[in-house]
Amino acid sequence: MAFEFIPVLYDGRPDDVRISKEEDCYDLLDKLNIQFQRIDHTPADTIEDCVKLEPLLHVKATKNLFLRNRARTMWYLLMMPGDKPFHTRDLIGQMGIQRLSFGEEDMLESMLNLTPGSVSILGLMYDKKKQVKLLIDREIVQNDYIRCHPCINTSTLKIKTDDVINTLLPYIGHYPMIVELPRYE
Repeated sequence: MAFEFIPVLYDGRPDDVRISKEEDCYDLLDKLNIQFQRIDHTPADTIEDCVKLEPLLHVKATKNLFLRNRARTMWYLLMMPGDKPFHTRDLIGQMGIQRLSFGEEDMLESMLNLTPGSVSILGLMYDKKKQVKLLIDREIVQNDYIRCHPCINTSTLKIKTDDVINTLLPYIGHYPMIVELPRYE
């Protein structure tokens, strides 16, 4: 099935009942009085699918990558611009580690209640043990808004960056490390 969306930008949560982890996202945002806008769509399985929403959201797509160290003792969630290529060598020096790999699907699900294609900063609400360190590319925090899925890739949210950094993340006990990933021209 080709990626499709109805070009409607909604304010806040949907009226219909969604799966529990999506409802958890809306409940948390409502509890924190964080306003957001939403687009519903067929599963956005690729960054190319997410880019198609840019004209309606007026916010560039965001890549969210679940990473780990070699020993599988340190876990990371990286938020970066969707149009930047990711090379582990650009990140490992800033973090002072020797090697990074993509985290395994079972760990993504057990730690953040997420599945591939739905990786989102909102999944950190499930990381009660604070096992996942949040890394955010500087370009993301310099924008007025961020985009993320509500833990499922059939909706995309637009949230003020300030609300994410100053309200959401402190509430769930995650404090980001700001990193700078280069753009290759």
